[in-house]
Amino acid sequence: MSQTAAPPAPPAPPAPAQDTRPVDPDQGLGAAELAAKYGLTVSGARPSLKEYVQQLWERRHFISAFATAKLTAQYSEAKLGQIWQLMTPLLNATVYYFIFGILMGTKQGVPDYIPFLVTGVFIWTFTANSIMSGTRAITGNMGLVRALHFPRASLPIALALQQLQQLLFSIAALAMILVAVGVYPAASWLIAVPALVVQAMFNTGLSLAMARVASKTPDISQLMPFVLRTWMYVSGVMWSLPQLMTRSSLPDGLVKVLQYNPAAVYIDLMRFALIHSFKAKQLPPHVWAVAGGWALLALVAGFIYFWKAEETYGRG
Repeated sequence: MSQTAAPPAPPAPPAPAQDTRPVDPDQGLGAAELAAKYGLTVSGARPSLKEYVQQLWERRHFISAFATAKLTAQYSEAKLGQIWQLMTPLLNATVYYFIFGILMGTKQGVPDYIPFLVTGVFIWTFTANSIMSGTRAITGNMGLVRALHFPRASLPIALALQQLQQLLFSIAALAMILVAVGVYPAASWLIAVPALVVQAMFNTGLSLAMARVASKTPDISQLMPFVLRTWMYVSGVMWSLPQLMTRSSLPDGLVKVLQYNPAAVYIDLMRFALIHSFKAKQLPPHVWAVAGGWALLALVAGFIYFWKAEETYGRG
């Protein structure tokens, strides 16, 4: 009997093809990990304070040009143009002289009352306008804020610089008024330079702070004129604070508050620099330390306060 051959074994299945595709090194990483790996940052995120200061310095030419352009355009539609930069504080001084100096008799006992009043009005206007421009720094330039990426502090700083430029024009008119009433230039006029520097620092700090407040609460710009008017009345713009304190029975604590009110300090420093009859005894003790302290406090605190909300401007 013949023997039957065994059936051949089935062929072995082919080996699976080897995957030659490269392995994705980013596989399994989250969005935050991917951003950190490739150095990506959130658009519009707040930089560090040091980086922020550096960015502002790099844009110093923009800040200067923006301030000059704003100053030039301020009265471009008025027929008298830039003359209004001088006329506005002069007209205010004329009104205050009639009401307070003549009708209320505050000029009694104040030597050189016209230089005293005009200096107070010009220096107060510098502070008041800087604060008001700060309230419009973000809200009044929203198109620029939303269209371009730049440190937003450039705007309130530029507007504070605009007010300083305007004051320098006014100082020329103030000098002519002083000479016209018999107060001639002297070496003491040089004191006006550091006095204006510390006041400009103070004003810039307030402008920065008000820019952040007004960006979230635009109605603050409607309230500020009433606040500023009250502040002006207690700052000795139209009258001598030492004489007012002598004639009235004010508490000692209130007297100190009025004496060291920053607006009053800067006004008195300019009067001391420009008016010969305004003596050092009319200044509060340690006046330069007080003026510098207010300036540093306002500038540093205002700058940090504004910087902390950098990524929120123009949103919402």
